[in-house]
Amino acid sequence: MCSNYNVIESEGRATIKAWTKGVPFEDKAQEQLNNIASMSLVHSHIAVMPDVHMGKGATIGSVIPSVDAVIPAAVGVDIGCGMVATKTTLSASQLPDNLSGIRSAFEAAIPHGRSARARGARDKGAWHNIPDVVAVEWKKLEARFERICEKHPAIRKSNHVNHLGTMGTGNHFLELCLDENNAVWIMLHSGSRGVGNRIGTYFIELAKKEMERHQINLPDRDLAYLEEGSEYFDDYVEAVEWAQDYAAKNREIMMINAIAALRKQIPTAFSTAELAVNCHHNYISRERHFGKDCFVTRKGAVRAEKGEMGIIPGSMGARSFIVRGLGNPESFNSCSHGAGRVMSRTQAKKIYNIKDQIEATQGVECRKDESVIDEIPHAYKDIDKVMEAQKDLVEVVYTLKQVVCVKG
Repeated sequence: MCSNYNVIESEGRATIKAWTKGVPFEDKAQEQLNNIASMSLVHSHIAVMPDVHMGKGATIGSVIPSVDAVIPAAVGVDIGCGMVATKTTLSASQLPDNLSGIRSAFEAAIPHGRSARARGARDKGAWHNIPDVVAVEWKKLEARFERICEKHPAIRKSNHVNHLGTMGTGNHFLELCLDENNAVWIMLHSGSRGVGNRIGTYFIELAKKEMERHQINLPDRDLAYLEEGSEYFDDYVEAVEWAQDYAAKNREIMMINAIAALRKQIPTAFSTAELAVNCHHNYISRERHFGKDCFVTRKGAVRAEKGEMGIIPGSMGARSFIVRGLGNPESFNSCSHGAGRVMSRTQAKKIYNIKDQIEATQGVECRKDESVIDEIPHAYKDIDKVMEAQKDLVEVVYTLKQVVCVKG
């Protein structure tokens, strides 16, 4: 297989293999990657995806294989964040001319938006009366959650059942899309919500305390790690794997509710059984690469084993892709999780205005107000260049273009 990556080598550091040809690769992200590459726990090399950009502690768009240790901040606080997409039997011609009713139905069916900060204020991003489907699915998760909380009671103080089946904020979204054959798809992006954030934050702090206790010097405090056999290692892995299951279930419930909402807006009967993809892009996985069993941390990266289906979304005004993995071992069988930001949210709000947002999302039924300017397509890399940079990692199966977008 022809290699499509750049190699970054430095004495005393693991090699970095970066699928960044033709796409921006900021200096600060490279510095972060050099910090990670200097750590002895890294196995073989670090793989960098074309959507790479600076994150907290660890770089978004990185694949880090580690032996006998994990870095909680490399997984991050949106544990199990990922995508789900479902192809329907509807075609574009069966959709109404005005799509605002579908957007309103989606917004009513799935809690979304920023949690209220005022004490006692209503959290519009959570359930207030738990639906039956949420109660049933929470029961399946509850016993394991209780075991985790028995050892770490602080984790219980989080939004858990009332966030199951909810979207969140920021770059999380729900979309109605059309593929190149005008088939209608539903696609959404979310993770483990409040409870995942609590688990991630909690164990990142425990890892930092472990480093202090053992007087281990790190290139960045946020790269604090937990060693296998240490006091909190097994508890962290257990909690992360639970949060990943919660995140996958969260997306499943949202998809059920989105399909039900769409059915009420469309007079034509339709089914959704043909193809569904549900994949994480912030998580750890036990895998074997280059002769060793290791923990693979994908922070803003999707597993792309040979034949495995994945989703690579563009920005809210660009195309998205349903892909099939090519199983490239050099990337630890991984691909990008999206387009990747080229500027911070703060910077986007300073540079662009509502007029820019309206122009950039022309033809998409979505909010076009001040609160979503940080998600303007201009704040992201060119998704076509991102896809070109990883053509040896995945093949495109479907190309999707959104016609409705609900942002958290």
